[in-house]
Amino acid sequence: MSSFDANYSEEPFTLEQIHELSGDTLLEFGAPWCGHCHAATPATKEALAEHSELRHIRIYDGRGKRLGRLFKVKLWPTLILLQDGNEVARMVRPLRADEVRQLLSTIK
Repeated sequence: MSSFDANYSEEPFTLEQIHELSGDTLLEFGAPWCGHCHAATPATKEALAEHSELRHIRIYDGRGKRLGRLFKVKLWPTLILLQDGNEVARMVRPLRADEVRQLLSTIK
């Protein structure tokens, strides 16, 4: 079973809800029409296939989307690794699975 989520969630998460998440979570900020996001998808999907226990949440970001601003997201996709709701690492615009694996290697 893969933990890769193919869809971007347009459901508005609050910062408080994110901080309440337990365990390890990968937030992926992007947009379904974003070329950089499409280019990063195979690498992210491949790396996540090795971490089926990892929660993956793709968040639709853009103008007026508050959560991305709270996380200071400026470029898409931005991958943010959380442990118990707290950011431990991030990566912007990965193109190779090894780059995403390096990010995920910070999981203890």
